[in-house]
Amino acid sequence: MLFKETKLKGVFVVELELIKDDRGFFACSWSPEEFEKQGLNPRLSQCNISFNNRSGTLRGMHFQEKPYEEAKLVRCTRGAMYDVAVDLRPDSPTRYQWVAFELTANNRRMLYIPEGFAHGYQTLDDDTEIFYQMSETYHPEVARGLRWDDPRLAIDWPLDVAVISKRDLEFELIKDSE
Repeated sequence: MLFKETKLKGVFVVELELIKDDRGFFACSWSPEEFEKQGLNPRLSQCNISFNNRSGTLRGMHFQEKPYEEAKLVRCTRGAMYDVAVDLRPDSPTRYQWVAFELTANNRRMLYIPEGFAHGYQTLDDDTEIFYQMSETYHPEVARGLRWDDPRLAIDWPLDVAVISKRDLEFELIKDSE
């Protein structure tokens, strides 16, 4: 695996190193030792799959508060997505800044999002499936979110929103005092 740090410290694009032959290829997509060597959380507690029927489906911006903050490794296994991470770390010089990357079944890239970040995505194709590896199990009592359209974040979503949950629509905007 190749780890490429983004402009937000701790967020990495992870690319597979393909070992090709006449059958196709083989690649390692998870190794706790490799993640630990990069200083990333190697804990794996839960894996999730999200299937999205329509292009333009938006999910996010989600995170869990302490003591159950979570790191995520996200990969698109079918279709294409625009994957976004927002820095929420209180003492970070990049607080409320975001990065986004196109993850597709064809490019096989993954995005590592550490604790202290919100995560969301928009599907770019119909029938898009996403596979998440999480460092923490889901704890609804500390599950939170930010508005996907918060002007303070000014995330540049590539498509009009076709589908979004009621819960995601009801998250509050970031307050000036935060």
